[in-house]
Amino acid sequence: MSSEVIQLEIHDRVGLIRIHRPDAMNALNDAVMNGLRDALDQLEADTGIGCVVLTGSEKVFAAGADIVAMQNMDFAQAYSTDFITRNWERLRTCRKPLIAAVSGFALGGGCELAMMCDLVFASETARFGQPEIKIGTLPGAGGTQRLPRAVGKALAMDLCMTGRLMDAHEALRAGLVSRVLPAETLLEETLATAKKISEYSLPALMMMKEAVNRAYESPLSEGIWFERRMLHASFALQDQKEGMQAFVEKRTAKFVHR
Repeated sequence: MSSEVIQLEIHDRVGLIRIHRPDAMNALNDAVMNGLRDALDQLEADTGIGCVVLTGSEKVFAAGADIVAMQNMDFAQAYSTDFITRNWERLRTCRKPLIAAVSGFALGGGCELAMMCDLVFASETARFGQPEIKIGTLPGAGGTQRLPRAVGKALAMDLCMTGRLMDAHEALRAGLVSRVLPAETLLEETLATAKKISEYSLPALMMMKEAVNRAYESPLSEGIWFERRMLHASFALQDQKEGMQAFVEKRTAKFVHR
């Protein structure tokens, strides 16, 4: 599935989703977000896909939500149409590993989109920010919630209240991104990492993703309990038996994703 604003490619066991709205700096409107939701639905249903990469262009990941589409919206319309929740939240419910490859600007909704992913790989040209205060509003797709969890309250307040941008290296030091890579090799290295991840046991990866995400949403004791149950559950996997047998036999495991 590809549309005018969303391009989908398959690379072995990796699905690559590209936001393609160059005339509007990849601004995120309903066409983009519905297309992204549909692409994720397709990749999640495909048993041959083990990891997903989300990217934009070399100049911009996504410059934010489409202001032109929002400027005349009132409360009743935003509330009754379930604005943002109806399509943006699909990223949060994606069960397969999801990597954002960010080059150029990731602002407002673009930054929030990246934060919904499991890993964020940034090029040296990447710039992150939540500049909504400059247009008289505030983040609404998780910026005030995910950003403090990623970088701490003080820096999140700084970014949200001043609207300033944070470069890739500051984002790495702060914990917002996983890796900083040269712009010319960002996508190549991201796809290589995604391919490596996709070769591991998909059920085990999904369990691990659930366990790490639980750390953000529960007390330590609850998170530890959940992790322990996921570990116990993994012993029912055919891949766990194969993985441990391969280790004992000093060979490469051949996972079947069951």
